[in-house]
Amino acid sequence: MKFIHISDLHLGKRINEYSMIEDQKFILEQILDIAEREQPQMVLIAGDVYDRSIPSTEALEIFEGFLCRLSDAGHQVYIISGNHDSAERLSFGSRLMEQSGIHMAQALGKQTFEGKAVYELEDEHGKIDLYLLPFLKPATLRHALLAAGKITEEEAAGIDTYTKAMAAAIAALDVDPDRRNILVSHQFVTGAKRSESEEVMVGGLDNIDGDVFDGFDYVALGHLHGPQTLGERAQIRYCGSPLKYSFSEVNQKKSVTVVEIGEDRTATIREVPLKPLHEWIDICGTFEQVTGDDFLTQTDREAYTRITLLDEDDVPDAVGRLKLCYPNMMSMRYDNKRTRQEQDLSHGAELEQRSEMDLFRELFEMQNNMSMNEKQTDLVKKLIEEIKEEMI
Repeated sequence: MKFIHISDLHLGKRINEYSMIEDQKFILEQILDIAEREQPQMVLIAGDVYDRSIPSTEALEIFEGFLCRLSDAGHQVYIISGNHDSAERLSFGSRLMEQSGIHMAQALGKQTFEGKAVYELEDEHGKIDLYLLPFLKPATLRHALLAAGKITEEEAAGIDTYTKAMAAAIAALDVDPDRRNILVSHQFVTGAKRSESEEVMVGGLDNIDGDVFDGFDYVALGHLHGPQTLGERAQIRYCGSPLKYSFSEVNQKKSVTVVEIGEDRTATIREVPLKPLHEWIDICGTFEQVTGDDFLTQTDREAYTRITLLDEDDVPDAVGRLKLCYPNMMSMRYDNKRTRQEQDLSHGAELEQRSEMDLFRELFEMQNNMSMNEKQTDLVKKLIEEIKEEMI
């Protein structure tokens, strides 16, 4: 069986007040062309179709047009929601769209574990089961499994991490190990690499151990914007976003993932490259250098640009003057003795490696020029625990 794996369209996204709509229309046309050439038996969209839970009218229209053209071409499309989508809004009208080959996962609930999450497919080699699991949190998963009668109250209390939640969800799906199985999911799997444009949960609370996916022949993941597999486990894959959405993605090569699963259950994976309407580039130099004729003639001036000026003194009206040369400049910053000193003063460990208490303590000390006392520390610890309980 051949299929296309895409995710993280983030339709309607704005970056530094720049609308990505035209870029998204452009890239969706390429994806449609790839689908036409490849003729897959299905297209999998692994979440974050929209950039927010209440998408703009323009974003809705773009996605509707995209789905209509996939349907008109005879493609079967399977879609789940991500952490940016509203599962309820995304799945509105899904029963009607089923007739056109557009299959949208319902919001995670009792029905998910009553056969609504699995589609039985078939190719020349036999049966394939496709499972759709929208973005889940432990608290939501506990309620869904209890409502479906899959776990007891005592078992529910033990589902206190994202790994345990995913393991419990997969166990409740009753996956048949004798069949080829595909899972579509939108989560953060331990060991994968994030980009700046992705949401980060403090302390890595949302991490999921990849071992929970051992029963699947291919796991079509969404959530991370860089295309990647989990080490040597090629069958657990992030296809990445089709467009760059931050300067941490400047060097990423965006693509569509094409997968074929044969009779022997081996997944053969190819990346089909995508060419954006606008590239993203980082420029570094003095104001005189980056506005010089020689530099400008060798630079893509229509690209989305971040400029780092090396001048020791601030350049008057630097942003306005640079925009005359680089109309799509998204940001400008200085890198000089002053800014490097400021960075050294504010330097800390990576966010995901630090506890909530450490982060709050540092903020308190920066704002108050004093350390927290014992009473304040105990109060903050209590509040953090209460908030974490709500989150999971």
